[in-house]
Amino acid sequence: MITLYSIICLLFTGLYLAIIAYLIKGWAALKRPVAASDNFKTKVTILIAARDEEKNIRATIEDLLAQEYPKHLTEIIIVDDHSTDSTPGIIRSYAGMGVTLFQLQTDEILNSYKKKAIAEAITRSHGDLMVATDADCRMGPKWLSTIVGYFESGDKLMISSPVTYFQEKTLFEHMQTLEFSFLIGIGASFIGNRRASTCNGANLAYRKDTFYEVGGFKGIDDLASGDDELLLQKVAERFPGKIGFLKHRDAIVYTHAKHNLKSFIQQRRRWASKSTKYKDKKIIALAVCFWVFNAMLVANGALSFFSRDMLNLFLVQIGLKYLFEIVFLIPVMTFLKRPGLVWLISIVAPLHILYVVYIGIRGNTGKYAWKGRMVK
Repeated sequence: MITLYSIICLLFTGLYLAIIAYLIKGWAALKRPVAASDNFKTKVTILIAARDEEKNIRATIEDLLAQEYPKHLTEIIIVDDHSTDSTPGIIRSYAGMGVTLFQLQTDEILNSYKKKAIAEAITRSHGDLMVATDADCRMGPKWLSTIVGYFESGDKLMISSPVTYFQEKTLFEHMQTLEFSFLIGIGASFIGNRRASTCNGANLAYRKDTFYEVGGFKGIDDLASGDDELLLQKVAERFPGKIGFLKHRDAIVYTHAKHNLKSFIQQRRRWASKSTKYKDKKIIALAVCFWVFNAMLVANGALSFFSRDMLNLFLVQIGLKYLFEIVFLIPVMTFLKRPGLVWLISIVAPLHILYVVYIGIRGNTGKYAWKGRMVK
């Protein structure tokens, strides 16, 4: 029996599928950039904000020093954010190789130490193009030259580049890789459609003068997170059409999934906390539709135990969700050289529904742990 509730559910299902179709179109619109010449001229500053990264920072620095980009055009600034381990000493040991350590020293209680660290590094930089990554990331030797080649061959003021997980050891970590790739694909696809929604600060480049023209982190420094997406939103508002996504495998940055559920939830709460600050209200509206659709799936899944009509409605919704998401994920995972993980959607999708509903509520309420601090 068709009810008003069923009609509403089908309406939101249609909206969700339209969003996924929009993403499929956006990803397809992104083309691999034409290789630029190696006659580079852009002065680059690589920015890293690090806190208690003694286990990872050495490998990251070694990868940065191994870049094929001209050394006389490369500057590496790492800001230590009040580390309590040997992170500063490790960074300092590379001083003779062109790595600059700046130690953030502030008695002021901040909600966003990372934004403060990045902003301080930019004021001390000599580069024209800021390239941000994280202290626990790995990259190939052509990473920087690929980014700069794309920058010099076009007119983009900000470049979002791909990030993926690697060296997974458990099923939980492999599941995160699929889910995280979905998020990376969303950000890329919106840019492919000439809009801006999300990006990842582990692989983000922007002109220094553009950073200052949009006011830096002013107006978004009340949140602990958002040095990436909220800055992206500011640039998109001021300079529409000037943001690019670098769909090139040599530009991929690799990092690690979270080892346990608690740290995973804390990370996703931090990411979700940024959404209400987006400049583009249409993106917020799409996110609300996304959340409502998943909330309906939870409700309809529960009601399916009591009504055959609700069971049929739920099966239609979940079947279409699987189909459209698989179509979207196959080219994204193929690009990331992880197509074999797509089959995990049979496990990830049901859990992802519950996770989206929970994070959508908790992401904008209360405090969460990040780098040994409680922030909001």
